[in-house]
Amino acid sequence: MSVVGFDFGNESCIVAVARQRGIDVVLNDESKRETPAIVCFGEKQRFIGTAGAASSTMNPKNSISQIKRLIGRQFSDPELQRDLKSLPFNVTEGPDGYPLIHARYLGEMRTFTPTQVLGMVLSNLKSIAEKNLNAAVVDCCIGIPVYFTDLQRRAVLDAATIAGLHPLRLIHETTATALAYGIYKTDLPENDQLNVAFVDIGHASMQVCIAGFKKGQLKILAHSFDRSLGGRDFDEVLFQHFAAKFKEEYKIDVLQNARACIRLRTACEKLKKVLSANPEAPLNIECLMDEKDVRGFIKREEFEQISAPILQRVKRPLEKALADAGLAVENVHMVEVVGSASRVPAMLKILTEFFGKEPRRTMNASECVARGCALECAILSPTFKVREFQVNESFPFPVSLSWKGSGPDSQAGGAEQQQLVFPKGNPIPSIKAVTFHKSSTFTVDVQYSDVSDLQAPPKISTYTIGPFPTIRSERPKLKVKVRLNLHGIVSVESATLLEEEEVEVPVSKEPEKDNSKMETDEAPSGTAAPSANETDVNMQDAKGTADAAGAENGVAESGDKPVQMETDTKVEAPKKKVKKTNVPVAELVYGAMLPADVQKAVEKEFEMALQDRVMEETKDKKNAVEAYVYDMRNKLSDKYRDFVTAPEKEEFTAKLQETEDWLYEDGEDEIKGVYVAKLEELKKQGDPIEERYKEYMERGTVIDQLAYCINSYREAAMSNDPKFDHIELAEKQKVLNECVEAEAWLREKKQQQDQLPKYATPVLLSADVRKKAEALDRFCRPIMTKPKPTKPASPETRANPPPQGEGQCQGADANASPNHNNVPSENATVGSGEAAPASAEPMETDKSETASTTA
Repeated sequence: MSVVGFDFGNESCIVAVARQRGIDVVLNDESKRETPAIVCFGEKQRFIGTAGAASSTMNPKNSISQIKRLIGRQFSDPELQRDLKSLPFNVTEGPDGYPLIHARYLGEMRTFTPTQVLGMVLSNLKSIAEKNLNAAVVDCCIGIPVYFTDLQRRAVLDAATIAGLHPLRLIHETTATALAYGIYKTDLPENDQLNVAFVDIGHASMQVCIAGFKKGQLKILAHSFDRSLGGRDFDEVLFQHFAAKFKEEYKIDVLQNARACIRLRTACEKLKKVLSANPEAPLNIECLMDEKDVRGFIKREEFEQISAPILQRVKRPLEKALADAGLAVENVHMVEVVGSASRVPAMLKILTEFFGKEPRRTMNASECVARGCALECAILSPTFKVREFQVNESFPFPVSLSWKGSGPDSQAGGAEQQQLVFPKGNPIPSIKAVTFHKSSTFTVDVQYSDVSDLQAPPKISTYTIGPFPTIRSERPKLKVKVRLNLHGIVSVESATLLEEEEVEVPVSKEPEKDNSKMETDEAPSGTAAPSANETDVNMQDAKGTADAAGAENGVAESGDKPVQMETDTKVEAPKKKVKKTNVPVAELVYGAMLPADVQKAVEKEFEMALQDRVMEETKDKKNAVEAYVYDMRNKLSDKYRDFVTAPEKEEFTAKLQETEDWLYEDGEDEIKGVYVAKLEELKKQGDPIEERYKEYMERGTVIDQLAYCINSYREAAMSNDPKFDHIELAEKQKVLNECVEAEAWLREKKQQQDQLPKYATPVLLSADVRKKAEALDRFCRPIMTKPKPTKPASPETRANPPPQGEGQCQGADANASPNHNNVPSENATVGSGEAAPASAEPMETDKSETASTTA
């Protein structure tokens, strides 16, 4: 079972796996720990990850990046519109109001949803993990930003399904960081809470989390974030600065050229990293646009001045996190900084001033999220035994249910009703029950109570509850169970109709016990919600359109009274029983993929992956033909020179040259089978030459081995050594005859071979010599290694002297063991100290017999 953690970032991704010795970050095909989150669509195949990054400069309009910013967002989202301005590929609005990505693939324009593209990225990460583990990867844990909405979380799960993954949990990136930080700490306090602030400044966003640590547990106290404050914003500031500068100095507008934009952005990103360690840095790009080389220069002070609007936004998430946690700055004991953009000196300066303490860097800024995800996967998986460590996660948004009351079932008479179900900071996972007094089909909306932090529609999903069965009770109660699962997704799990029925129960003295037993079984069903509260601390009842609590108390009382009446009066009495009926629940999630669409996307991904595999195999076969041409041409002029005739060499060289020309002209773009056939055609001419060379190099060694074998057996057969005296002369003569025959065969074949030139087909093959040696060994070995016959044992050796202690056992039971006198029982030994020495000698002289009899 795989235990893998995926950190898919806006710019790059990291894969961590759990092994017996700990958590390892695995390397990709280029032996790098970070894999770019890019999918590049080509004319023949897709290029994902490192291959996609290499192709993106040459094919910018079909290179899809920053998928994390696109999934689960409406096309009209102002933040998405700002992001699209800096992206080189084409994105349009789909029929459902969500973005569609356009790319040229297999010679035609195609559209993909962001979820599909994320599925491709995850599929690539899955293959990286599988290559390192040499096993199939299915179960995993994926890190997501804390600000991801319900729809974005569902989109990540759909993308994982497309990639063939089964996430055990979607964990918040800051929570994963806190887990990776705390689980290895051995000095955590048992009583006093250690408060640590984790500031994650990534490529596109900033997240702040304040966690409280105690021995064996962590509790998330507060989350806050800024979705558009990250390293790329500093890159964009530098990009705009130099774009304006080059337009003025060199009269070129890089904004009009997609390829020039990508090259300048890449250079600005490198420049930012240089400025993090140096007070000033140059910028040089050759042939950026219109065949012009550009140069620039900037100091760190100037960079911080033009970045001032971004730096001013850093304090807001910090203040909000402290306020939500209810802590003062001095109550935060440590500050940990992670993320790819956390190395900017100006950011560290602001954090130091705000918290009044130097931020620490005890964790790997880029890998801590992936490691935390792998740890969480190991905790959830039965494969590994992990140190006891409890993670108390909190939900960052308040979620409520809303419905319309109608008719006699509600007191509000058609007005919109709303009930807060999961407040901000609610534990994850959690289940709550809401009680309704309804008797006909109605709808419930799951929505965000406060969208000030979210640029998303308030409505998450709508659930239609019904149709209802025939209702006999006057005031039926409907228990609706709402679940906030491990992924942070809210859903209505079930709806149960509770009806009270009066049942006549005859009571007599004899079956009195049975009645009481039945009553105890049914009592909890009369108080369904209280029993649920006892089993799940997170489960609570919310009042519906009528007073649910009073009704429940009534049920409980009416359920208790019959018991007293039965035991006191011993007559027939009515008893109230609660009947439970499941009511159908239909789900509609706004903007989510339908299961049928997910299945189609899975099939489409399989087709594209198959196409990629075929193209990779075709490339391998083409490369094999090319490598054979170069390798064989060099060898014909070098070590194969003496093993080929001049006409044969000339013909073969011409064939190789013809194949090389064909590879770069007509054969540049052929199918796999053509390259396989071409290689086989070349090998028909090349293999005999190669075989002659190989035979020549091996022949001397195998001849020496056969000669050694002949000499060894001949010497043994003619030897006067006493160890061979037991072998008959006739047998020895057979060995000598076999050796003479093998020697004659070898001499004859060797003479024939020595007369042939090197380029002729050999008559003495290494395989034949090996077979001859094996046949000789097979014939001679049984004769020369025949063991000496064993001498028969003399009668005196076998006879045993009578045991000395025989007389002591005369009065023993007739059924006693025949060796009773040899091996005294424990009782005899304990009772008489002289019995053991008397029987010691017989034990030694006849050990085997003693062992068998005692057994």
